[in-house]
Amino acid sequence: MSRRHRTQKRSVAPDAKFQSAIIGQLINMVTRCGKKSVARRIVYGAIERASEKLAKGDPVEILLTAAENVQPKLEVKSRRVGGATYQVPVEVPYARQQTLAFRWLIGFAKVRKGMGMEEALALEIIDAHNNTGLAVKKREDVHKMAQANRAFAHFNW
Repeated sequence: MSRRHRTQKRSVAPDAKFQSAIIGQLINMVTRCGKKSVARRIVYGAIERASEKLAKGDPVEILLTAAENVQPKLEVKSRRVGGATYQVPVEVPYARQQTLAFRWLIGFAKVRKGMGMEEALALEIIDAHNNTGLAVKKREDVHKMAQANRAFAHFNW
């Protein structure tokens, strides 16, 4: 970490189809080896499939609801105090909440075997929208860890 300057937060360009910066961020996170057009096709297909299966309106709203259900509010960070390392619960800033939610959605979609990434991401979005699935379980595990270590909250400075 640099001691002189804090890094500047760069704004994410909105995507072409929905004009949403959040979908633009998801596309950037799905992108591998510079193949952004493949990532766009995967994300747009997944969002469309999810909205068809849920039979609800706006696909962007479905993605936002799914991401909101996965976002962690608390997490633990390691703090070293007097030779011992403690897991200290801290609140998560909103930008990190979104990043973690998308990282978990994409990661658990990759774990699903026997289907393409587009279908796997669609199913993960549907599960997250319905408050089920592996990404929501991950958020619950992170919250349980923070609750279990709340005795060390006074080490947060």
